[in-house]
Amino acid sequence: MLIQFRFKNFKSFRDDTILDLSATKITEYSDRVVQIGKEKLLPAAAIYGANASGKSNVIEAFRYMTTYVMESFAYGGEADEKKSKTKKPKLTPFLFDNASKDAESSFEVYFITSEENGCKSYNYGFVLNQKGVVEEWLNAKAKTAREYKSVFYRSGDELDLSGLPGKMQDIIKLSLYDETLIVSLGAKQRISRLKMIRDWFYNVNFANFGNPFENVFLSSLIPEGFAEDEAVQKRVIDYFAAFDPSIIGFRVEVMKGDDEDAERVKIDAVHRVTGSDETAAIPLQDESDGTLKMFALYPALQDTLNTGSVLFVDELNARLHPLLVRGFLIMFLNPETNPNHAQLVFTTHDSWQLSNNLLRRDEIWFTEKALSGVSTLYSLADFTDDDGVKIRKDESYEKNYLLGKYGAIPALKYFDMFKGE
Repeated sequence: MLIQFRFKNFKSFRDDTILDLSATKITEYSDRVVQIGKEKLLPAAAIYGANASGKSNVIEAFRYMTTYVMESFAYGGEADEKKSKTKKPKLTPFLFDNASKDAESSFEVYFITSEENGCKSYNYGFVLNQKGVVEEWLNAKAKTAREYKSVFYRSGDELDLSGLPGKMQDIIKLSLYDETLIVSLGAKQRISRLKMIRDWFYNVNFANFGNPFENVFLSSLIPEGFAEDEAVQKRVIDYFAAFDPSIIGFRVEVMKGDDEDAERVKIDAVHRVTGSDETAAIPLQDESDGTLKMFALYPALQDTLNTGSVLFVDELNARLHPLLVRGFLIMFLNPETNPNHAQLVFTTHDSWQLSNNLLRRDEIWFTEKALSGVSTLYSLADFTDDDGVKIRKDESYEKNYLLGKYGAIPALKYFDMFKGE
């Protein structure tokens, strides 16, 4: 499970920023807190804020880190760059002051493995500039240990690989470019400890419904095994029944293209005809935007709940009724539907979720952007009012949020588009 994500100097976040999924010592909904080893962790984090306040950038920072971990073994070296189709993702620091635009950016996570995998905690991070990796580190802690121990550390000419197998240290030293992460390269070399770190990132899922290109891509995905396995189709029907009981089945046809290896799947949604035992089928793409979004969310939901990983969703509420958002969120909050301790981190404008006795104070986060363009991220559990008093659990979170008590709302001004005519 993700314990904490920390980053600095990425897009609108100039300063050190922390998203912490550790449970605080508040009392509400204590039954949903997951204890693994000595850690007490939360299954969800909801991020609120005005448009352009930086909500999406929190997720984009984690996505950037994940992409760099997954692909950086292919970065570096002039010959490799000419041959490789993998391009290093553009690093975007905070651009609106002279110091930060040329400064380094940092990314760091703390996470813990499951009971089955020994409840080991890891701290992994790296610092980048436009040329490549400035610093990288991996620390590990056993379930019963008090302190982390270094697995490797890298900074400039310093390279300490003492926590890795001796025979693999020389291979890494010979193959490591400035642009390449040790974790990425080591996973490629099948060093088990580094592969485990890489695989933790690999299992993280992302869905950005605010991006039209990604939205189209997500809408084209189908659940694993859906085309050929009726049991998978039945699970999707059960999932749909929670919000659209009119869909009672699917007709799936695998269409062969001109290339024998190319296939596309034609899916019709089957509905019951009112007042009879007959059914009618319509192409899935003709269903409502909300239905299509719920279908697009299913593969990531299925994979995340099965693997007990993390799902990041940008604009979860877009084109969905608040009750559907609530139902989706409950899948993570309810230990019965989330036995593997998967986590959901999402951005939203749906303030109703603040008023329906659903979220703990430490599961509610806000982003706010100053006039300087700098975004900040803070939790409701840590928020204090002008008198230095923390928020009580019996307050109306939604009402106070919309009234601006917690900040993170748009500053509205009257605009007359016909003025001057």
